[in-house]
Amino acid sequence: MRVFVLKARAAPTRSDKLLDGVGSTIHPEILAHTLMNAVFVAQSHRSEVVVHLVLESTEDFSRTVSFSADQLTALAGFHEAAWLNLIARALDESQGMGKEEQREVCAGVLVRTLSFERLIKELAVDCQIYMMDPKGASIRDEGLVADHLCFVLTDHIPMPKNSLARLKRLGARPISVGPKMLFASQCVVLIHNELDQR
Repeated sequence: MRVFVLKARAAPTRSDKLLDGVGSTIHPEILAHTLMNAVFVAQSHRSEVVVHLVLESTEDFSRTVSFSADQLTALAGFHEAAWLNLIARALDESQGMGKEEQREVCAGVLVRTLSFERLIKELAVDCQIYMMDPKGASIRDEGLVADHLCFVLTDHIPMPKNSLARLKRLGARPISVGPKMLFASQCVVLIHNELDQR
């Protein structure tokens, strides 16, 4: 199982703000690009891949929108707008939810009022956690032998120091895919490629 977590600090939890923000400084398109690169390959999709998007620009609770590649059936196309509309639908479904509640949006898509910290703590029970860090160990030098691997990424806003400290306490290892700072979606492609070759 390959798990990807995108901590999207700028992403709003209201669907109208999310969709209106395309091309602006909040960059919600990062969410769509990361999903597309995590889930799809040419003429097919990957199995045993889960993507968690944690949207944190909110007036109440963070929203974690989770996508299970094996179960996805409701996609309206392979393009940015289709993914963003599906995320917006999940946000609409989450309105009125209390803390740490969840709802199924459609097959393969779940929305929860769950914080990044709680999600990582949950994943750390079964997964080896890796956090993307240009100063981390090269992915080529890591064993990556666990059955369940989780890779933590961010949007264009760097990971805050307190979140980094919590990740390290949960056993997360800093890992790098190269010397240049890349988009989250590009990191996902390189991670998949590295694992595909093993």
